[in-house]
Amino acid sequence: ETNNFVVLQMDRFSWCDGSLYPDESLVEQQSGVAVYDGQDKTAFNNGMLMLTTHRILWRDQRNRNCVISLPLANIFNLEEQPSGFTKSAKIIVHLSSATPGRPPGPVTHSSHNYIRLSFRELGQQQYLRSLKEELKKKKWEEQAKTTPSTSGTASNPLLPRQRPGIVGIERSILQKNKETNKNISQAFHDLHNLMDKAKDMVALSKTIATKIRDRQGELTEDETVRFKSYLLSMGIPNPVTRETHGTGDKYFSELARELSGVLTKPIEECGGMMTLTDVYCRINRARGMELLSPEDLLHACEVMEMLRLPLRLRTFDSGVSVLHAQSQNEEEIVTKTTNLVQEQGPVTSEQLAQLLGLSVVLAKERLLLTEKRGGVCRDETVEGLRFYPNQFIT
Repeated sequence: ETNNFVVLQMDRFSWCDGSLYPDESLVEQQSGVAVYDGQDKTAFNNGMLMLTTHRILWRDQRNRNCVISLPLANIFNLEEQPSGFTKSAKIIVHLSSATPGRPPGPVTHSSHNYIRLSFRELGQQQYLRSLKEELKKKKWEEQAKTTPSTSGTASNPLLPRQRPGIVGIERSILQKNKETNKNISQAFHDLHNLMDKAKDMVALSKTIATKIRDRQGELTEDETVRFKSYLLSMGIPNPVTRETHGTGDKYFSELARELSGVLTKPIEECGGMMTLTDVYCRINRARGMELLSPEDLLHACEVMEMLRLPLRLRTFDSGVSVLHAQSQNEEEIVTKTTNLVQEQGPVTSEQLAQLLGLSVVLAKERLLLTEKRGGVCRDETVEGLRFYPNQFIT
């Protein structure tokens, strides 16, 4: 034991130089990954984890010459361990027994039959999906079938081979091109099926929208409300998360675009303005299990103006933060509120909220803004705050 770390005992790992086999290709890579031997920490605590069609490679981020590899053929089961309050997300890799005659590794024997890969910079979900796909493809078996055995020497398909000549390189490029064309064809086939389904969904949505709009005796009020609740419960199919978009500016930019796409129409329908608390509730309901933190929501709203999105973040003098439509005109709000108070007479925030279909908080902010611009005057008594038409301005 050295520096409170258990010397790596995983006898399925081997030392390597990090180079790929002729028929091997890189699939996925993720930085900031630590390797655990069962439940024990190891000295391999911060490196780049690479997934290829044949192996898992781990390279130390400080010592680039320190590289270990694990053949995918030794993996028989995978588990995902979600992150906790102070723990990073992990992938548990169950391993089969070590094969004899393997290349030398850190040690020769391990008391554990599984390892844990700790993702300290996220990205474990995409890596797990890619790892499962490669385990299904089993491309290392194709290499084993096409690798001939030489007389007197047993060939091991999991050992690095000598680098090929020009003919071998051309053959490898041709094979990769064939595989790329196959993947593209499969992708277009899947896209065609998706478009067929999309046509059915569009037709269904148009039918529902037409019935809701017309309601020619076919839908009751309760059925209309129920239909709208069904549509709302569909939510966001692929919400933006840190696992899929990282932790930097790209994450907040994509999150801002998602917020704008989901909330622009509801905000316009409710008067062009919505409090940030209502925005938080609506977006998290639409995202299902992928909940947003208040800090991430606030940061995403702050970059909307820079991205020139149709929504903007605004904080009133009272400290209330709202998300409002870019088309929202302050002069128009003041004029409309002034005319409404002149028509209805003195009103409270609650009464204006009922007249305009707004929340009481937003109604009060409209009145305070109109007061600031000289459209109304306040009368504050023991009965509460009431606003009157401003008769002092002629």
